[in-house]
Amino acid sequence: MNQYRWSDLVVGLRHEFEATITEEMMERFLRDTGDRNPLHVDARYAKEKGFKGAVVYGLLTASLYSTLAGVHLPGKHCLLQGIDISFLNPVYAGDRLKVSGEIAYLNDSCRQAEIRAQIVNSAGVKVSRAKIKVGVLAQDPVCA
Repeated sequence: MNQYRWSDLVVGLRHEFEATITEEMMERFLRDTGDRNPLHVDARYAKEKGFKGAVVYGLLTASLYSTLAGVHLPGKHCLLQGIDISFLNPVYAGDRLKVSGEIAYLNDSCRQAEIRAQIVNSAGVKVSRAKIKVGVLAQDPVCA
């Protein structure tokens, strides 16, 4: 886990990691949320609608943006403040995803960073993009 402090951050700082979406993750998300939309739980239904199979929950893949911020950029001292996500292409169980992000803006008065991020599948297709706003924790809060 990275432990960047505010003084360590610069525009252009990047991090990336890879993750595979598993059937177990899909089952856990269903159990935890109760989202039984057939697009996510019925492969036959999803195929009838033009997809290759059951589509992974968008917010399951989006949770990887939380990992990007909370583990990698900035890591331990991160306070996630907001995410604006665009879902561009479907994800399927078994897909290997590369999650990457880069600091695009720093607000010194509030110690807030904006990270431009994306998730790309192993075929090189961008499945989502996001703007992530994070605070960097200090001894005393700067913004209320």
